[in-house]
Amino acid sequence: MASCIGRSMKLSFFVLMAGNRDLKPENLLLDNNKNIKIVDFGLSCTYKTNQTLKTACGSPCYAAPEMVAGKDYSPMKVDVWSLGITLYALLCGYLPFEDPNPIVLYKKIINGDFTIPKFVSGKARDLIRGLLNSDAEARLNLDEVAAHPWLQQCADSAEDPKSSSSVTNFYLELSL
Repeated sequence: MASCIGRSMKLSFFVLMAGNRDLKPENLLLDNNKNIKIVDFGLSCTYKTNQTLKTACGSPCYAAPEMVAGKDYSPMKVDVWSLGITLYALLCGYLPFEDPNPIVLYKKIINGDFTIPKFVSGKARDLIRGLLNSDAEARLNLDEVAAHPWLQQCADSAEDPKSSSSVTNFYLELSL
C-alpha cells in the first residue's frame, strides 16, 4: 500500500492541481483490486501553480509545521508532509508526533522532533526523513518521492514472479 500512495498523490496533484489537506490512513481506501482511493475531499482545494494558502485545517497529528505555525503554505508540500506521516504510521504502527497537550504536539511538529524505530530499513528511514523535513522548501517533492530508492526497491520486487503484490503492481502500472 505504501508504495502506491506517492503515485496516487502525484496523479491527484498534477492532473487535478488539487490539495487534499487531510490525507491520513482513514481517508485512504482500497477497492476490490487493491487500488488506493483517496476519499473525504471536504478540506480540499484547487490552486494555481506557486499559489500559497493560509487556512489551517486537517487533523493536528498530520498537519505540516508551516500550517501549524500559521505561515503561508503550499498545498502540495503539506500533502507531502501528510504522506510522510501516513507512511510512518503504516510502517511503524503509530504516529511520529503525538501528545495529549496540543501546545507540546505543535512544538514537536514544528521542530521535527520524532524518532524512527530501528526496525525500519535505511531506505525507508531516508524517505520518511525527506517527507517529514520540517523545512518545506527542503522537503521532497512528488517527483523525488516517486524516484526514491525505497519506492524503486518496492517496484523492483514486483518484477519477481514470486512477489505478486497487486498494490506494488498498481504502482508499476501507473508509472509506465
